[in-house]
Amino acid sequence: MKTHVTVAVTGLNATDNPGPGVPVIRALRESTHLSDLRIVGLVYEHLEPGIFMRHLVDKVYTLPLPSLGTDALLARLQYIHERENIDVLIPNYDAELPNFIHLQERLSRMGINTLLPSSDQFERRQKYQLPELAQQVDVATPATATARTLAELGHALARTGYPAMIKGRFYEAYLARSYEEALGWFYKLTAKWGVPVIVQQHIQGTELNVTALGDGTGRLIGAVPTRKTYITNMGKGWAGVAIEDDEIIELTRRIVRELKWPGGMEVELLRDQRDDTLYLIELNPRFPAWVYFAHGCGQNHPEALVRIAMGQQVEPFDDYHKGKMFVRYSWDMVCDLKDFEKISTTGEL
Repeated sequence: MKTHVTVAVTGLNATDNPGPGVPVIRALRESTHLSDLRIVGLVYEHLEPGIFMRHLVDKVYTLPLPSLGTDALLARLQYIHERENIDVLIPNYDAELPNFIHLQERLSRMGINTLLPSSDQFERRQKYQLPELAQQVDVATPATATARTLAELGHALARTGYPAMIKGRFYEAYLARSYEEALGWFYKLTAKWGVPVIVQQHIQGTELNVTALGDGTGRLIGAVPTRKTYITNMGKGWAGVAIEDDEIIELTRRIVRELKWPGGMEVELLRDQRDDTLYLIELNPRFPAWVYFAHGCGQNHPEALVRIAMGQQVEPFDDYHKGKMFVRYSWDMVCDLKDFEKISTTGEL
């Protein structure tokens, strides 16, 4: 394997709704296998906090918004690659993944390695296809329907009943206890993320999450299950604890095997407080924002992803530290205004 490795990472938005980029980089910086590492940050906004974390990121470039399409993205990546010679690229936002998936063969020909699903794999784990996948991997899932129109919203709510979760195509989920509440969330989410909106039966129970990594052949390379112990008003886990749960690990293994999933994944689950039934809620097609915790538990998933993407044989992790916990926090960085001016005007820092 190359001794000098350049990894490009998106998702540097470390705010109250954080992206996975900064924790991915933190895990890579503490790698035991990647000793000579250069990190290139790729951003969409000029105030993504990771831009200014000079101890983590060596160089930053802006990217065109995903809505501008693959041609604009490819042109920008060609420019960056000419200057940085990127070895591995790790996208970390749901909304950008379709563009990167579409370009992954061309990126490979350029010498940029990725570990991304195909379009078919990406679609099979979409929220509106979850019931079919859940049946294939033998797990319960809440009643789920999609809505593109107000008529479809009414039909979906008649199927799920109240309360119901109203979810955006890529992000955000809100609890609706009435049709009026559901209608408000429908308008909010379609304006921001487009259609369809997903309507899902609300299950009262304990929220559980798994950060996982597949190698693309059906092998589960790593998985660390957690229970959220503090949840913000935005529904984000701000603290959690690693748990021992063989049922969850085995379910994650079946999901990765069924999809032959390549790359990071977050499995979102609920355990019903009434009868202890485990429900599959969502499958996010990238690392979660708490992926650094997996490294803290003994499984460095970002490091393993880079090694797999570069063609190295990586053996599955066989254990993790149970009982570890994480607590997320925020802090103020003091930065030079000239750095903000430079990234804003030149698109580089």
